[in-house]
Amino acid sequence: MSYEPEPIYPPATGAVRRGWDAVRDVLPRPGTVLAIDGPMVQDWTAVLTALPPDALLVDMRTATVGWDQVRKRTESARELAGDPDFATLATGTLADLIDRVPPVPRDPGRLTVVFGPGAALAGHDELWYADLPKRYAEKATIDGHGRNLGRPAGEAGDTRRLFYVDWPLLDRHRDAVAADLTQWLDLQDPADPQLLAGADLRASLAWLSRRPLRTRPTFNTTSWGGHWAQEQLGMNAGARNTALGYELIGPESGILIGTRDGGAVEVPFQLLVASHPEAVLGEAVHPRFGTSFPIRFDYLDTYGGGNLSVHCHPRPDRMRAVFGWPYPQHETYYMMVGSPENVVYLGLRDGVDLAAFERQAHAAHDHGEPFDIERFVQQHPADEHQLFLIPAGTPHGSGKGNVVLEVSATPYLYSLRFYDWLRRDADGRQRPVHVGHAFGNLDTSRTGPESRADLVQRPRTVEAGAGWREDLIGALPEMFFQVHRLELADGATAPQDTTDRFHVLNVVAGQGVRIGTGLGEHLVSFAETLVIPAAAGRYTVTALGPAGARVVKAFVR
Repeated sequence: MSYEPEPIYPPATGAVRRGWDAVRDVLPRPGTVLAIDGPMVQDWTAVLTALPPDALLVDMRTATVGWDQVRKRTESARELAGDPDFATLATGTLADLIDRVPPVPRDPGRLTVVFGPGAALAGHDELWYADLPKRYAEKATIDGHGRNLGRPAGEAGDTRRLFYVDWPLLDRHRDAVAADLTQWLDLQDPADPQLLAGADLRASLAWLSRRPLRTRPTFNTTSWGGHWAQEQLGMNAGARNTALGYELIGPESGILIGTRDGGAVEVPFQLLVASHPEAVLGEAVHPRFGTSFPIRFDYLDTYGGGNLSVHCHPRPDRMRAVFGWPYPQHETYYMMVGSPENVVYLGLRDGVDLAAFERQAHAAHDHGEPFDIERFVQQHPADEHQLFLIPAGTPHGSGKGNVVLEVSATPYLYSLRFYDWLRRDADGRQRPVHVGHAFGNLDTSRTGPESRADLVQRPRTVEAGAGWREDLIGALPEMFFQVHRLELADGATAPQDTTDRFHVLNVVAGQGVRIGTGLGEHLVSFAETLVIPAAAGRYTVTALGPAGARVVKAFVR
């Protein structure tokens, strides 16, 4: 067994078709109004090439209100006004930015096509969605040719608006229209589109909502990144590093539907959750979190790299009032790779001089003056397979030489940095540090040696059987999720039950495991992450390989 970078699932009905001829084959007849919705980043020129040359076109990209009004209607909280890095998460809908839908012409001898973000809002006879995963929009924006919703043509977009404004509005819009789609188009390769009929998409999502599944992993580079995922998992061999590995992140992860020797479409994991929230999340979780999948699994790879910044995340009250997320960014670090010689920065030192800490953090940010962060923040040995708990507001960061499996709450865009080692980005600019935000969210209640019992817990066995046991390895009253670990000898099988709340698993040691449910089996290799929807109910975990297996499990308490 080896790490699979492209887990794929067959459609429940129908088949994925590919190529522009396949797209043209399903175009509606003349006299019809076809709406093709999708994100701003889409290559709409490529989409239009598939249309009859005499088609009547309506471009929804020009339908938004003026740019000044767009900004006014999506203004941040007062504390974030003019902030270069953060914004309040946008509320409302895409329709809030469109006061007047353009007139849609009809001609009995010609096809009318309304295209672009919000096309579904225009009168239409048939609706398609032409998608690109979010990583394409992020790259296009960073490269300078991505465009934000409502921003005038020719003006470069910015990632701040993309993350906090555009994506939430586009996600809500897509999820709301999915039930009416007749075709789903994947245009990651503009020369070779993949398409799945809307009815087959919905049948596949219903099928997946009750079965274990993996999302497609993605790895990004940063200035501190290491090389573990390149060396051990074979990911991004040509990249500078593999710093961030997103195994499961609700707002951005995708599910591949199709076949390996045929076509495949990548569908947002968020669409699965929005379409079947009770089946995926469970009746015990859905009322609390709506259609937000509240737990994420990712890797922080500093193996051969550098220290992460020392930072914290917004405390619950400020997360809601200032940043707009309804729940906080609690985190945990599980040490996949580490040693007693490596460190994890976590928690304030006993008797810390907070005024001096803040002065030195400002001096580093404003004047490039280095300082000894260890005077203020504790260091802990980075022992392999130790879990570190990081409630919102707690200063923390992984040291160099580690691989962290980060098991955390889903909010992921709010790392408030105290100190980043005066590090510079690829363009030679000092990386952003957010001293005001960081100290405004700092939790000073856990300091010194007394905090270790809370933040670095010992395993407690909660269940055991022949050749296996399950330990609780991390839980705190203020954290809405907890982390367990299964220890299995070779061939041992541990019975499990979702009890109406989803589980997320990751194989942290051993060759892999076999997951058995009433609807079939799923193999999971070392370092892979698996979602067990709440509707799966009872399932089994069986260790494969002579070394047995260790499996981390997280779920909402």
